[in-house]
Amino acid sequence: MLTLLIAEWFGDAGRSALAFDHALIADGQWWRLITCSYVHLGWYHLMLNEIGLFVLVLLCPQPLPGRIWLLRLFVVSLGMGLCLFFFVPDLSRYVGMSGVIHGLFVLGLLPQALKRDWIAIACLVYLLGKLGYEIITGAPVSDAKAIGGHVVTEAHLYGAIIAFVYGLAFGTFTGREIPLPAAASTTENN
Repeated sequence: MLTLLIAEWFGDAGRSALAFDHALIADGQWWRLITCSYVHLGWYHLMLNEIGLFVLVLLCPQPLPGRIWLLRLFVVSLGMGLCLFFFVPDLSRYVGMSGVIHGLFVLGLLPQALKRDWIAIACLVYLLGKLGYEIITGAPVSDAKAIGGHVVTEAHLYGAIIAFVYGLAFGTFTGREIPLPAAASTTENN
């Protein structure tokens, strides 16, 4: 969260240096595929994303090692950025954390849902419904007015898809991503 605040503090200069810009990425500024998720259209847009992260922590309270958080953030940010670059070629600029947040919800809620946590199941059903609604109708105009720019609903979809693929690849949904400490996984022989 602090990283997002620092990035916003730099304002237009930070957005200009870090935003997804299709033409600049095509010219070799590949870091924008990742950094676009950490800059916002303004303080209100940032606040909405911070609230999303707060809700994520409330709904998905499993403590994770820092290396897992960093890996998740890196993979989902990069994967979403690549998807936007290759599959939404008309998108010229993008900023915001919402696509990554959608992905983090998938990674946090699905393991709980697989354990029959009905709140997690309800949240996942809502998330899937929201993604389906956005695919069919797009984002509400009121959302664009509130944040001061177009809502890129494809980022939400790709963030969720990349997170699902990450979860399958890294064992998030089976518990392999975070192995038990050696002392807890060994058995005593008497």
